Amino acid sequence: MTINSKKSREIRKSLDLNKTYNLSDAVSLIKKSAVANFDETIEICAMLGIDGSKQNQAVRNVVTLPHGTGKTCRVAVFAKDLKADEAKKAGADIVGTNELVDMIQKGEMPFDRCVATPDMMGLVGKVGKLLGPKGLMPNPKLGTVTMDVADVVKNIKLGQIEFKSDKSGIVRSGVGKASFSEKDLIENINAFVNALNKSKPQGIKGVYLKKLVISSTMGVGLKFELN
Repeated sequence: MTINSKKSREIRKSLDLNKTYNLSDAVSLIKKSAVANFDETIEICAMLGIDGSKQNQAVRNVVTLPHGTGKTCRVAVFAKDLKADEAKKAGADIVGTNELVDMIQKGEMPFDRCVATPDMMGLVGKVGKLLGPKGLMPNPKLGTVTMDVADVVKNIKLGQIEFKSDKSGIVRSGVGKASFSEKDLIENINAFVNALNKSKPQGIKGVYLKKLVISSTMGVGLKFELN
């Protein structure tokens, strides 16, 4: 992973890190500053007016980005019989029951999201302490504990991502690649921020979205506001 240092320095000199850009300008500038020799991820960072240390103020949800993330998401599904067949046909990368548990217990987790049918949650509980810290535990509130495994797998493959706030009240997520068009990135970012707004915990007073920053993997961050 290398970047064109001279070009990068020239671009960064032209950026005002103290300015709040409109979204269109911010996306355009971030794309131009993504000069690494690989397709950099475009990331969003949202600073929220919440107390992230309080469970009732935690923000966690899913959103389907209209143009995906540019990354292939590997999906594991705990299911059996007909539901296992449906998951496979929908594109799940790994489908199983006890053999999937054995794999996870061995430290093998070659997947990015995990889905389960409700009847499998007793089995999933055996590896909850391994899945939980990695953010992979199926959760009914996020739609990953469901009988509609085919639809969930398809949505994940189409670009559904999960986001959650940390203890500092910050949410970070990839929203596309530098190779995406400005239009597609803007639509992805708008979808993400809309989902973030809809996830506002009840009882929060004052400013909820305190700051929004967009950056590329190797680039600087620019503050922006929605158009």
